[in-house]
Amino acid sequence: MHLLKLSLLLLLVMSCSTQSLLANDTSQLQKRLLVLGDSLAAGYGLAVEEAFPAQLEKALRQAGHNVAVINAGVSGDTTAGGLSRLEWALADKPHLVLVELGGNDALRGLPPEETRANLNAILERIGKAGVKALLAGMQAPRNLGAHYTEDFNRIYPQLARQHRIMLYPFFLDGVALDPALNQDDGIHPNARGVAVIVARILPAVEAALKTIQK
Repeated sequence: MHLLKLSLLLLLVMSCSTQSLLANDTSQLQKRLLVLGDSLAAGYGLAVEEAFPAQLEKALRQAGHNVAVINAGVSGDTTAGGLSRLEWALADKPHLVLVELGGNDALRGLPPEETRANLNAILERIGKAGVKALLAGMQAPRNLGAHYTEDFNRIYPQLARQHRIMLYPFFLDGVALDPALNQDDGIHPNARGVAVIVARILPAVEAALKTIQK
């Protein structure tokens, strides 16, 4: 009889422990971070594990965040391209979208007002979906002239203020124009360059993740 009581008590303790673990798992549900971008997100010229989304996910997990980073980067994409495939990208039901677009608009010399309109539409759609956004800024090449450069570069802070979202001022900060951190084309970061980008943008991503309601 004593052995039976002991066995029942043990089963009760195990059941309570299991329920506690399940409750803990529920509170630690994985977040999904979508990177909507161009070749800088897609990982042009890099192995999958060297690309920005993979390195960012690794850094976030090492920092204790249970986050899956979804690579929605398409090489050569413009803001218009990003807008056209946004619905498809949001089907992954992300909690946070990091918008990294506009570099190809500037390289092609597209009118800044078009870039602004496309990014604005992207951010509006993300907001309507109830998803948080983090905007990564880009900068126009100086050879396009002071007027174009000023008009283009002001797009990102203006939209961040308008939509009341977080802004990471320049996605390629610390990497642009550094031959040691870029591939031979001088445009796309190599694996070391991506690591620098991840290290610099990580605090902004962590801050954005904190705004997500559990």
